[in-house]
Amino acid sequence: MYQLIIIGGGPGGVAAGVYAARKKIKTLLIAEEFGGQSVVSDDIQNWIGTKSISGLELANNLEGHLKAQKDIDLLEGDRVIKIKKLGENHFKVATRDGKEYETERILLVSGSRRRRLDVPGGEEFDGKGVAYCATCDAPLFKNKVVAVVGGGNAGLESVIDLMPYASKIYLLEKNGHLRGDAVTKKKIEESDKVEIRFGVDIQEIVGKQFVSGLKYKDMNSGEDVELKLEGVFVEIGSVPNTDIVKKLVKLNKRDEVVVNHKTMQSSDSGIWSAGDASEVLYKQNNISAGDAIKAVLDIYDQITSQPTE
Repeated sequence: MYQLIIIGGGPGGVAAGVYAARKKIKTLLIAEEFGGQSVVSDDIQNWIGTKSISGLELANNLEGHLKAQKDIDLLEGDRVIKIKKLGENHFKVATRDGKEYETERILLVSGSRRRRLDVPGGEEFDGKGVAYCATCDAPLFKNKVVAVVGGGNAGLESVIDLMPYASKIYLLEKNGHLRGDAVTKKKIEESDKVEIRFGVDIQEIVGKQFVSGLKYKDMNSGEDVELKLEGVFVEIGSVPNTDIVKKLVKLNKRDEVVVNHKTMQSSDSGIWSAGDASEVLYKQNNISAGDAIKAVLDIYDQITSQPTE
């Protein structure tokens, strides 16, 4: 019987694991991989304490820091597929590989996954011009015209990744403004390779064997527009990985775990959540780590029934 099982190996999961180990909470951390979604980022400049680091380096650093802790059990390369509540503060956790563990408490820091582009052609041309990782696939689009769908940080970073390769980049945003960092926005706005279009409602991805164009409705003019291009990079947000707790805790309309923001405890007294799986407003590595630490300290307080220093 564990006192705590942490589900997730991103910045939040690792931060929680380090703190749980240092507090000597009997803990198991289950992670399919380390690093979270940032593992695909080429250059992270806002991880506090480090001027610049790649997603892969960050993942390696997180893994190394966690494995340096003595008082924690790790299960790598496996994924939790089911959580069953056996009683008050008593859960059974089952993994994809057939393992089962019992625990008094759970911290869900399972992150999120990329939201797919749900339009005709979106699935058909996945891997044939429709892509979800500019860091991975940008070199394949050298001297080609491409579009990036989404004006948040992920979309802007995709544009930056594509700028050394693509001949022209359309940045397509449904709303009337870009939501990313000001520094990144400035780089994009100053590039003669990038054309930003607002009020874009994607209707269809077209092509034969590979993508040859994208159709959208201009929400400002009502006009139907078709762009001739060879690649579409999709950055339209994410879906929280909360399926395993849907019947156990309260979720909001986006399927994020509703939490007490002081403690990160869910509607179930034995389950906490942090990071992209929770309803926190800003999905950032630093915030995930901080909120997960907050959750572990609350769990420690509950276990010891006395305040920490």
